[in-house]
Parts: sequence; structure tokens; C-alpha cells
Amino acid sequence: MSKVTVVGAGNVGATCANVLAFNEVADEVVMLDVKEGVSEGKAIDMNQTVQLLGFDTRIKGVTNDYAATANSDVVVITSGIPRKPGMTREELIGVNAGIVKSVAENILKYSPNAVLVIISNPMDTMTYLASKVTGLPKHRVVGMGGALDSSRFKYYLSEALGCNPNEVEGMVIGGHGDTTMIPVTRLATYKGIPVTDLLSKEALDKVVADTMVGGATLTGLLGTSAWYAPGAAGAYVVEAILHDQKKVVTCCVSLEGEYGQNDICIGVPVVLGKNGWEKIIDLKLTADEKEKFEASAAAVHKTNAVLKEINAI
Repeated sequence: MSKVTVVGAGNVGATCANVLAFNEVADEVVMLDVKEGVSEGKAIDMNQTVQLLGFDTRIKGVTNDYAATANSDVVVITSGIPRKPGMTREELIGVNAGIVKSVAENILKYSPNAVLVIISNPMDTMTYLASKVTGLPKHRVVGMGGALDSSRFKYYLSEALGCNPNEVEGMVIGGHGDTTMIPVTRLATYKGIPVTDLLSKEALDKVVADTMVGGATLTGLLGTSAWYAPGAAGAYVVEAILHDQKKVVTCCVSLEGEYGQNDICIGVPVVLGKNGWEKIIDLKLTADEKEKFEASAAAVHKTNAVLKEINAI
């Protein structure tokens, strides 16, 4: 019997839980939130779609009852305040660090063998925080940002190409920030054809720019952070782990010399399997890509330093 817990039943968490349940990724999905009745109400709402949509996953909602999360195989942490228009992900550190730290510690009391998937923003720094405060083996802490950014990249590529997004391949590495993510245009393809052969430099530059501000664009339109794609990206990562799919997905993971970086969690392509991430894929970056990656890592290191300033680690 497989079990996934989603901590935080806001827009992103509830969407993630709904995708997990509808796709029958796990036998049981538990949602936990601090606000009385929110998880319970959303779980009942989802359960009332079972007969309409034809899935069999059991869904349960609880308020601050970590015992109900016991023996989870994977735990998704979405807790924290979302961005508002004009806010950067980094501005959320002070509030969200305390929340994520508390959640991670409480989860492991009941599910010591769980893989943690981090969605909370700023995602790179919250993944680093979770890795530090839990002391878990590095492969059991995964940030989902790259999966989301890569999906947005493929969407914008498909729009520029006028094609089916499912036939586009592409990945985004680096930090999960408006200025730190790196869409790797060199490796993007449509039906095996490099997009650099199909799109002008101007069109490709626009795709990259749109990808990098993809989250901010939606925050401006919605008045809060996006949730459909982030929730689905979290579920996508969970499924790859829980079903041991061996998919190569860009995720925020701990580096120990890979890509020339240490003591950092940042987005690189990894193979996902039943124990979390199994190995890091070396893209053999060009000189220009290396320069961008180093700049991205420097920005993430700077953000991580705030954790020490506020005594979060």
C-alpha cells in the first residue's frame, strides 16, 4: 500500500493532491493543513468526484494531525505564504523557513523513511533548509522547481513553434528564480530536431525571457502564485519517485562537487527512482552555460546565507 502526504492544502497543495488521486499515483493521499477544516473540506470535495471520475485513491484531510501521515512513502511540502504581485520568491524566506523546518521535523517523527519533495518558496533555499535540518541522505530531499520551469519552457517553445507541447523536449537548470533559471536552448528539440534550427534567435530569446518570468507573469495576472502547474509538477515528481520510473527530471538537489558546486541545492537533471534521486546527469555545459550556472549558484548561495542570519540553520 503506497501513501503520499501533502502538507499544505492551499491552492498548490490541493491541486497536487487532486492530481495524485485522480491519476491513482498512490493508494492513499493525506492532506494536512494548520487551518481548521480546510484539508477536511477539500478532501470531502475530492472524494465526491470519485464516482464521476472513476478513480480509487483514498483521500483524507486532517488539521495538524501528523500521526495521520504515518508511514508515508513520499511527503510533499507546500506550506508557507504564497507570493503576491511585486514580491520575489526570496522575500518569503523569513516566514517560510520556520514553517518548513517545523513541518519537516514533525513529518519525520512519523515517516522516518519518507522522501521529501519541496515546493515551498523560495524553493532552492527551502530544499537546502530541509536537507540541513533533517540530516537525511541527500537523495531523499528533492525540490520540484526544475520540473515546473522545464514544463513552462516547453509550453513557450510549443507556442513559438505552433506545435503540440507533448512533442517538445527541453529543460531548465539553475535556481528556481526569475533571474537564476537557465533554459538550455542548445538541447531543446521538436520531434528530435533542435529548436535552434527551427526558431530565429529573436524568437528563442523571447521564449527564454517568457520562461524566466513565467511565475511572475501569472502572479501579476492572478494576484497570487500560480497553482495548477506547480501542483501538477509536484505530482509528476512524486509519481516518478513512487513508481520507480527512472525518469530524467530537472530537480533541486544537493551538490557535492557536481557542476563545480558544493553545499548548495540547485536545479540539475537527475534520475528519479524509488529512493528519491538516484544520480545526477552531467550536461557537459558550454562555457556560456557554465558562466550562467555559476552566477545562478552565487545568487542561491547568497539567499541561503539568510538562513544563517536568521538562525534557521
